[in-house]
Amino acid sequence: MNRELKRISAVVLMMFTALFVASSTVQVFQSDALHNDARNSRTAYESYEYKRGQILLADGKAIVRSVPSKDVYRFQRTYVQPKIYAPVTGYYPIGGEATGIEGALDKQLAGTSSDQFFDRLKRTITGQDPEGDSVQLTIDPKIQQAAYDALGDKRGAVVALNPKTGAVLAMVSKPTFDPNRLAKHDSSAVDSAYKKLLGASPSPLVNRAIAGDLNPPASTFKLVTSSAALESGKYTLKSTFPSPNSLVLPGTTLRIQNSYGEECGSGPKATLLTALSLSCNIPFAELGMQLGNTAIKQQAEKYGFNKALSIPLKVTPSVYPTTNDRAQTAQTAFGQWNDRATPMQMAMVSAAIGNGGVLMKPNLVQKVLSPSLDTVSEMAPTELSRPISAATADGVRQMMVSSVSEGAATNARINGVEVAGKTGTAQNGENDPYTLWFTGFAPAKDPKVAVAVVIENGGGLGQNGYGNLLAAPIGKRVFEAVLNK
Repeated sequence: MNRELKRISAVVLMMFTALFVASSTVQVFQSDALHNDARNSRTAYESYEYKRGQILLADGKAIVRSVPSKDVYRFQRTYVQPKIYAPVTGYYPIGGEATGIEGALDKQLAGTSSDQFFDRLKRTITGQDPEGDSVQLTIDPKIQQAAYDALGDKRGAVVALNPKTGAVLAMVSKPTFDPNRLAKHDSSAVDSAYKKLLGASPSPLVNRAIAGDLNPPASTFKLVTSSAALESGKYTLKSTFPSPNSLVLPGTTLRIQNSYGEECGSGPKATLLTALSLSCNIPFAELGMQLGNTAIKQQAEKYGFNKALSIPLKVTPSVYPTTNDRAQTAQTAFGQWNDRATPMQMAMVSAAIGNGGVLMKPNLVQKVLSPSLDTVSEMAPTELSRPISAATADGVRQMMVSSVSEGAATNARINGVEVAGKTGTAQNGENDPYTLWFTGFAPAKDPKVAVAVVIENGGGLGQNGYGNLLAAPIGKRVFEAVLNK
């Protein structure tokens, strides 16, 4: 009898253990996956039982809010001026994955973060409906509107930063989309709208300011190469480099030229100041080969290349490649070969130069506010790195000022204001349209804003467009929006 009881006990123990393991796996290890599964309709219903927090601009204006709904979901998410702010706000779909700030700060907006436990408890005790916190952004509506209007119908992006704090003042990406179409409570209509957006080319869902298929930064990268040269202590603004009208790179048949196939400046040699001001490729190719890949790579990484960044949206790392090939290094020195950059990264480069060599961490969020709009948390400006010395920053600034006043970036000039800037025109293939760039800051000696502009597909002009023609005027309009506030 004892033997049978032992067998039965062992079987019961095994069954209990199996049940315990299975339930623990579901409740502990699979709970998040099951909760977030798009097929879990109960979770979707529950997420609309509370009033999701607002998303506010820097001036306090709400651009995203939840309003009462008469269907099975209690609240409908709505977006104001949706196409202007879509790259920032993202969207909050039923049963899908939220994007933008909606996704990055989902728990705060939903009221489910650990920091909101006592607030949830208080509202439960007092019988108040659950409600999420609101998020106030650093985006300035006037600057965002100016950047959006200036970009027009061109494919590209604009980023504007406060160099002293890292606050993102504007972030525009085009083509754009209407988040309201993806937040409807009609799943078939949402699926149809999403598939249409997903199949569109170029994709409106890509935030070109911080992600997507990154572009070669072209001559805007000369700011990084110049920084590496001055930081080495071996070069000054007066250092000279050979500048013939063409140069065959070592070990190749590849011939590079300065703009229009001319010499750089007035003679066979050009100073670093002249080379950056006039945006000459050959002197920078020579400089790149002298510096070497390692020195340029280290400088690029001090500015943020090859590194992850959250603002709190995830920013695709910009790329400076590793190579032991002198010809390839020569090309990277003026922003070609496998160099790739986001507008956010190039705005960071300009911001650090304008801020005396101190790079502040870019940030989109100013505050998190309770449902009663009391401050829950406030984001303090944070130093990200010191990529260059104050002396180097001053030297590069002087060259950027020269570029705007009398060089290759003259379309960024503003009467009565000293502007620092650098243009770029990137080649993408023998017959492909160019990518056009501008980056800079203003006023040059005490900047209120640093800007980066990228225009893809040649701005509709194929290989006839160039940075000073199309990108620099956009940067100018953003500068003016800030300076005229």
